Amino acid sequence: MKPLVVVGDALLDVDLVGTASRLTPDAPVPVVEDVETRERPGGAALAAVVAAQATDREVVLVAPLADDEGAERLRALLAGRVRLVAVPAAGGTAVKRRVRVGDHSVVRIDSGSPTVTLGELPAEAADVIRDAAAVLVADYGRGTTADPAVRAALATAGGPVVWDPHPRGADPVPSVRLVTPNGAEAARVAAAAGVPVDGDGLAAVGARAEALIRHWGVGAVAVTLGDRGALLSYGEGAPMVVPAVPVTGGDPCGAGDSFAAAAALALAAGAVTGEAVAAAVAFAGDFVARGGAAAWDASGAREPNVVADDGVSALLARVRAAGGTVVATGGCFDLLHAGHVATLRAARGLGDCLVVCINSDDSVRRLKGPSRPLVTAADRARVLEALAFVDAVVVFEEDTPAHVLDRLRPDVWAKGGDYAGADLPEAAVLRQWGGQAVVLPYLDGHSTTALVERSRSKDPVLPMLRELGAGPGTGP
Repeated sequence: MKPLVVVGDALLDVDLVGTASRLTPDAPVPVVEDVETRERPGGAALAAVVAAQATDREVVLVAPLADDEGAERLRALLAGRVRLVAVPAAGGTAVKRRVRVGDHSVVRIDSGSPTVTLGELPAEAADVIRDAAAVLVADYGRGTTADPAVRAALATAGGPVVWDPHPRGADPVPSVRLVTPNGAEAARVAAAAGVPVDGDGLAAVGARAEALIRHWGVGAVAVTLGDRGALLSYGEGAPMVVPAVPVTGGDPCGAGDSFAAAAALALAAGAVTGEAVAAAVAFAGDFVARGGAAAWDASGAREPNVVADDGVSALLARVRAAGGTVVATGGCFDLLHAGHVATLRAARGLGDCLVVCINSDDSVRRLKGPSRPLVTAADRARVLEALAFVDAVVVFEEDTPAHVLDRLRPDVWAKGGDYAGADLPEAAVLRQWGGQAVVLPYLDGHSTTALVERSRSKDPVLPMLRELGAGPGTGP
């Protein structure tokens, strides 16, 4: 299997993370104490590590690297994760230091200014670019992508090229399949190209994307729009807009790298450009929800979430750091109806975030019978996440939510239904950490089972299909 090759400027990112409870007497700035130092790859090196964690395909990083302490630390962080093909550089390794308190950056301090010192690209670097399944250019404006030898190699790359631009970087080479500027970068380049477009609506973004395709002579432009998703244009016709799933909390640092890395991996696997952009939007949203670049550690793994694969840990940490109340509720939520909506809205009103725990498909089948669920867990989660008063959704495999509650440890567990005066089964679990189980009013006559039975009585086709083994929940 051919490798994914990342070309660009490698940086060393350092987070100095501490706590702050007071201001200095001589200036209105916080005193940061109990500081912990966390190092990780940055720039093109971060993009390479993100890609390597998401694929079994070999990832090769081609980047200028100076001969100094910062470079040695960066080499150590990359070892065993990506194959590094270093090209000569002088001027010192670029180091970005962020001083952070909780989820917030207080100040960033930059040092180092590596300079590419190439006459021609080393043979190993030229070979891996030529033989790549796809190439990701992570331009951080440090001069790598402006070097004639690098540009010549990229123009003849063996696979599709994704170019993640930088305000101080070089223009993409004309053979690029996809360029991924953010909204501000797209506006700046379009204005410099003589196509200033006012506004940030989809019409303005689409006009800028078309202008960039003409200006750069590239195949397509995907303008990333943060929590609005991305707009993909091929230069003519209607653009494709890929909305993002809203993310509460999280660290957006590295989101652009994760988007570009995911798009390049999808193209390397044979996806068309539209499929690659859709995959990239989903991947970037998940990356931010899991804590962004700050969640990476020197072991090469992400910091463990409270519940695997759901991205709720950043949300819970943010709410608890602010002294807020975490509320959880649960159920099958098969065919979301007015009773569910009323209960969920009321539950959200009890605190500062609402996590909905839903039974997996196998769990629903064990509880409700072989014809259920009518809607898969993935689709049930998507529908719930679309509600403004739901902050996160967790799918659990067990028949009861006791295990997932022990990991989430909410302050309040809310259930809707006729439980008033009775001890909820989950109450004993909540008492272990001082949580409270409560009952919420429920709209009488609203249940998924009742909806299904009414549908059966009104539509004779449903029972017939069920007799034939093709009813809801029994098909492929």
